[in-house]
Amino acid sequence: MHSAVLAEAGRPRPYAASGPLTLESVAVPSPRAGEVLVKIERASLCHSDLSVIDGSRARPLPMALGHEASGTVVACGDGVSDVHSGDRVVLVFVPSCGECRACRSGRPSLCHRGAAANGTGDLLHGPALLRRETGQRINHHLGVSAFSDYAVVARESVVVVDADVPFDVAAMFGCAALTGIGAVLNTGQLTENQSVIVFGLGAVGLMAVMAAAQVAGTTVIAIDPLPEKRALALACGAQFVGAPDEAGDLVTAHTGDGRGGESGVDLAVEAVGSARVLEACLPLLTRGGALVSVGLPHPEQTITVPALQFAGTGIRLLGSYMGDSVPERDIPRYLALWRSGRLPVELLHTDTRPLSEINEGLDALAEGRVVRRLFVTA
Repeated sequence: MHSAVLAEAGRPRPYAASGPLTLESVAVPSPRAGEVLVKIERASLCHSDLSVIDGSRARPLPMALGHEASGTVVACGDGVSDVHSGDRVVLVFVPSCGECRACRSGRPSLCHRGAAANGTGDLLHGPALLRRETGQRINHHLGVSAFSDYAVVARESVVVVDADVPFDVAAMFGCAALTGIGAVLNTGQLTENQSVIVFGLGAVGLMAVMAAAQVAGTTVIAIDPLPEKRALALACGAQFVGAPDEAGDLVTAHTGDGRGGESGVDLAVEAVGSARVLEACLPLLTRGGALVSVGLPHPEQTITVPALQFAGTGIRLLGSYMGDSVPERDIPRYLALWRSGRLPVELLHTDTRPLSEINEGLDALAEGRVVRRLFVTA
């Protein structure tokens, strides 16, 4: 099979010229006990992939990248009885062991064993399987490595979906939907007649906009420097959009109780991955409001905020990894919203290209020219 492999992080843009990802010939691995072999039908390019490419997220190299995808099960290893050959699946980038403290507390997105395996480039049930023709190990990306013809993954890394869900749609539910929708509904716990502002209108931010628009009476404000992203946010359910320097005025104009109460949003979602934007969000919150951080800032970035505002005003700063989702529960729930027409994720699908164009796709995503570009391997 062919896999898009990253051997060196930090190569300069444009990536079409520097070529950080190389399509390599790799033997198709066989699933071990507790694992499944999946034919990748669609793989999405995500900013989390870019953060590995540019070195913001240190990962063991060489690594076969890609973590958001849909596919078809080809074979199952010993002990896998609830997934079968021919099943259509969404791949999930945090495999949950079901036994650690996080899993037992109902937060499988924070699985300790899953995080450890992802950090070392291994799979939940054993060491990395991918090998170069020379025999050199290739690490798995978040237990998935979806920029490939096939992937062996832990059973816990797949969620079976109905056969009539298009692969293009299904692919976006493995990361963007879980992260963006979950940030609003699970982490932020947005309720009726509240207000939300979303910074950063990539796929995750736009999914957050869609989720907020499902909650009755919600005022949804969407912020991005690119006009085309703001127009897309309106189609996704935002009532008000603006550039970053307009955020404060929009919050002043469109929030508050109308009875003399101070303006401010109940929930802010930071989907940019910027410490500066995180700091800018906090003053926009009303008393008792919450800021949900879903972006991935560079690890050297820090924030400086007045300590008193947390206890003094009751505001909360909440980290949200994979939207605090329970994939087996949430993916079917979100697909039901899509079926009803309330979650128009097709709006986020920019185009579909062959995997051979993966480096050009990195440039398009980094420059904001695409929201979700999907790749096919054949």
